[in-house]
Amino acid sequence: MCNTTAPHISEELGVCVNCIRERATEALPLAMKAHMKSRASFGLQEEPPKDAEGISCNMCVNECRIPEKHAGYCGLRTNEGGKVVGVSAETGKLSWYHDHLPTNCVGDWVCPGGTGIGYPKYAYCSGPERGYKNLAVFFHACTFNCLFCQNWHFKRETFQANTHSASDLVHDVDERTSCICYFGGDPAAQLSFSLRASRLALEENKGRILRICWETNGSMHRSLLDQMIDMALASGGCIKCDLKAWDENLHKALTGVTNIRTMENFRRAGEKISQRPSPPLLIASTLLVPGYIDEHEIRKIAKFIASVCPDIPYSLLAFHPHFYMSDMPFTARALAYRCRNIALEEGLRNVRIGNLHLLV
Repeated sequence: MCNTTAPHISEELGVCVNCIRERATEALPLAMKAHMKSRASFGLQEEPPKDAEGISCNMCVNECRIPEKHAGYCGLRTNEGGKVVGVSAETGKLSWYHDHLPTNCVGDWVCPGGTGIGYPKYAYCSGPERGYKNLAVFFHACTFNCLFCQNWHFKRETFQANTHSASDLVHDVDERTSCICYFGGDPAAQLSFSLRASRLALEENKGRILRICWETNGSMHRSLLDQMIDMALASGGCIKCDLKAWDENLHKALTGVTNIRTMENFRRAGEKISQRPSPPLLIASTLLVPGYIDEHEIRKIAKFIASVCPDIPYSLLAFHPHFYMSDMPFTARALAYRCRNIALEEGLRNVRIGNLHLLV
């Protein structure tokens, strides 16, 4: 739109950050074309369906109204004869594996498994839980459509017929499994499954430590969020929320979806921090996408987090070029450290830079 060219302007996105912020009415339709293209290549709905006669799904912010013989935005649920069929609390599309602790999850620097914080109530050791395992559960669908997605391969699995039951997953929780972490894709599209599986796991492992954690974009329905909070609080787990952008138009340009629900849910979860200050219930992260997630965005996000609670740990993650933004550069080291300083200036007390090996 402005005829600017630079290495940090995504060719697929087609618009720069200034045009997105200042000329959103013109810029967003161009950005959405990239989302439609990327989704069509996997057979996903280009936009959340809003059929007046369709079946409502309120699992997430997209609030699809699914037409007959069509799927919702995440691709997991279909309207068949006026009934929603697909994944459920008992059946999901996912895969999982054991990851030896300490592992490289977003919260490892402040969680019981990585540091021993909360010992002996929530951790087996006063330091890193070496000798124990995390059950990493990857969901094969998402409620967003990030053009920079680091795990975009899951989209190939969304429409595959293979599913697993909650009991299948729980069967692999052994005596050395000290935590279960749901990520993806995103757990938001299959939260009823993760909640069901977690209840089964906790029931079968009474009397010992088993933390329940989620790594999510925060787009779920608030009633599901409340159940997540209760389970994380009781088990010593945490909710790791990715705050991808502050500016709603920029968030839409990068992810295809609004961030309003995410911000509301983050604040809602933050209201429960006082019930268990340590280990932290809530952890925030932001991917430093060159040219788009800049100092301005980080200042706004950090100020928001501090307004919820200045003790919330915040991780600034270095960017790796991927998916429809594979033509982008890596995050500059100087930018990462400027952003960290800005977050501290805004009142946050615990800020780190993640994926240091990716900085240039």
